[in-house]
Amino acid sequence: MLHRVDELRKSPLFGQLVRFVIAGGLATVVYAVVYSPLAAFGITSEQVANFLGYLFAMGSGYLLHSRWSFRGHGQGAAQTTTRFFAVSLVSYALNTFWVFLLTDDAMLAGPWWWPLIPVLFVTPLVTFALNRFWVFA
Repeated sequence: MLHRVDELRKSPLFGQLVRFVIAGGLATVVYAVVYSPLAAFGITSEQVANFLGYLFAMGSGYLLHSRWSFRGHGQGAAQTTTRFFAVSLVSYALNTFWVFLLTDDAMLAGPWWWPLIPVLFVTPLVTFALNRFWVFA
């Protein structure tokens, strides 16, 4: 068992996963720092707050992931940038869905913070898989 754990720890995929979790966590914090006050204080709608959080998180996420999480892994910069942007749109669509489903009056009409739960735990899993196996493959 300890041998398997040691093999996993030395695996390049494990290192990428750890770096992705840290960098993605930071990008998610950026999203939450932008989204939360805008939505909580009613400065704007949850969807506008979501979009602004996405813009800031996408920029910071690209820098962190391309220069650290997946550095030295994969294709050239032009293809990587285009694919990263496509994945960021998938992440935006997922987060938009969570905000709509959980806060919209026509749906569950929950508080502004409910979407942060799937934003923190579901969207990152999807984006890791897409970044690992398509963007930076």
